[in-house]
Amino acid sequence: MVNKKIRVLMAKPGLDGHDRGAIAVAQGLRDAGMEVIYLGLRLTPEQIAEAAIQEDVDVIGLGCLSGGHLALFSKTIDSFKKKSNRDVLFIGGGIIPKKDIPVLKKAGIGATFGPGTPINEIVSFIKAKMETGSDDNED
Repeated sequence: MVNKKIRVLMAKPGLDGHDRGAIAVAQGLRDAGMEVIYLGLRLTPEQIAEAAIQEDVDVIGLGCLSGGHLALFSKTIDSFKKKSNRDVLFIGGGIIPKKDIPVLKKAGIGATFGPGTPINEIVSFIKAKMETGSDDNED
């Protein structure tokens, strides 16, 4: 991926109406040289998966503050995998209880980033995974 910009699609599935953090992360990723497509709020997992396929992204970032992360993130991953055989990195953000992180990893989320995570930590994680092609997180 030396000459290709990393393409990131970010979205807020479900009925969560707060996106200040997602917008800040999107801008931070852009500032780091990534191409970011932010779809916005209140999307279905199917809409997110379809947009990710159409945009040919490398990373799908999902945010959730409403408590629906387990169902919404899993449904988004499942919907994407039913429609595409591309290997993309899924990341999650928002209010994610520590006990839910292993469940999300098993579903296919490479990493989760909570409130206050420095942008450079997210950038470094994405860049490392894009270089190695791995989505295993050591958290």
